[in-house]
Amino acid sequence: MTQVWAQTAMWLGLALIATLLSIWFKVATALSEIVVGTIAQLIIGAVAGAFLLAADDTAIKFLSGAGAIVLTFLAGAELDPQVFRRKRKEASAVGLAGFLFPFLGCAAAAHWLLGWDSRPSWLAGVAMSTTSVAVVYAVMLEFGLNRTDYGKTLLAACFINDLVTVLALGFIFAPFSERTAIFAGGAVVVFAILPWLTPRFFRLYGNRPSELETKFLLLCLFGLGALASWADSEAVLPAYIVGMVLAGTVGKDHVLIRRLRTLTFGFLTPFYFIRAGSFVSVPALIAAPVAFVVMLGAKMLTKFVGVYPVTRAHRSPRREALYTTFLMSTGLTFGTISALFGLSHGLIDQSQYSILVAAVIASAVVPTLIANAFYLPHHLLPETAEGEAEPLPVAARTPRDRRS
Repeated sequence: MTQVWAQTAMWLGLALIATLLSIWFKVATALSEIVVGTIAQLIIGAVAGAFLLAADDTAIKFLSGAGAIVLTFLAGAELDPQVFRRKRKEASAVGLAGFLFPFLGCAAAAHWLLGWDSRPSWLAGVAMSTTSVAVVYAVMLEFGLNRTDYGKTLLAACFINDLVTVLALGFIFAPFSERTAIFAGGAVVVFAILPWLTPRFFRLYGNRPSELETKFLLLCLFGLGALASWADSEAVLPAYIVGMVLAGTVGKDHVLIRRLRTLTFGFLTPFYFIRAGSFVSVPALIAAPVAFVVMLGAKMLTKFVGVYPVTRAHRSPRREALYTTFLMSTGLTFGTISALFGLSHGLIDQSQYSILVAAVIASAVVPTLIANAFYLPHHLLPETAEGEAEPLPVAARTPRDRRS
């Protein structure tokens, strides 16, 4: 156990460093954790070997996966059912455009510009078509936009984007099987029962120091995650839907949500974001920088071509439309999952995998930095009960704001 405690302490030390860097350089914590993960695997790997960071250790993989699951659940719980019903056409259009254009454009770029064969090219299209719910939700939460109609609509669009991506990965490379049917049927039953069962169960046995509510929710999330993994799907997908169906009940319990956020952001998500950053192979990027630039540029360009006109067509002001477009250009969870699926099934080689993962992770950093630096919609930031604007996080303040 000595090794486990030492590794956990090292990872939490990296998380603390990332938090300090996010404060000093005024960037979102999730982005600093990704960068710290990339630098850590490079330095630690060079000094002591990759085994010391142990990104593929069972305990680290579990904590990372748990962070992704609970974070995705919290993002779904932020979705207001009334807002989604009112904005469903806009969210669906933005989400579908955010998938289709990068899927086709990045597949074409991989095939015609990089010379990849057809199957690796289609896999690249799937991996680069994603939008990171985890990154977008972390940014929304940091600036308080998760409480606005705008933020909730954007999160719904992210979910639709990733849902279509998962379906595309399944249809093209992993045809549906009996296990898929069992998973889908079981998940539908759980989704139908939870909105009725959860509030009644909590009223009878909740509000105790034993934290029954948290245990119940984690049981549901990890149970569905196990079923999804058994069916060759992804554990984070049912987590978002569980959050959505419980948004009208659990999502309104602010005390419970705050406790879950403390667990998630204080302990679990640093493992997820730092581990994601550790997958970037710097030597592979140095060996093929053009391929990395091509894939990252293709994703951002095709996202812009697809998403921006749709947001403008739904009467979004220019600043909000650009902010939406850049955040929809982010990628992380499903992008890396798709790339790893391709590597483990022999669809792409190690070099192609490194290029895709690096481009996916860079897309979590570059568009977010641009969006927050130049297009953050300050007028949408929530206000206090007295009607005065809440203090901006340091990452959102302009030089003029910081002087005043």
